[in-house]
Amino acid sequence: MKPIRPTRTFAVATAAAALSLTLAGCVVAPAPYGTYGYYGEPVAVAPPPPQVEYVPAAPAPGWLWIGGYWGWRVNRHVWIGGHWEAPRPGYQWRPHEWRRDGPGWRERPGGWERR
Repeated sequence: MKPIRPTRTFAVATAAAALSLTLAGCVVAPAPYGTYGYYGEPVAVAPPPPQVEYVPAAPAPGWLWIGGYWGWRVNRHVWIGGHWEAPRPGYQWRPHEWRRDGPGWRERPGGWERR
């Protein structure tokens, strides 16, 4: 009995299947809005005044309300709504802010800072 030799088509199909399985676990997705601040050139347009937010009841005692802010996304200011976060011992929340930078404005994202 002769040994079965894989054909060229079979070898190409096997390589393609192996490559597709390898790439199946690779996902490239943009970061959701509000995850990162704007780090480019200063923005020429001042942020609008903060919006009034309805603050729902805290999910647990001691949680901190992180207020919403204007973020710079896709060449315009976009309101990013506030949310509740669990406290972090030894840290304090630094709110999001816009600072004057020459003729424009620069975004500084909020975040937890050591006390």
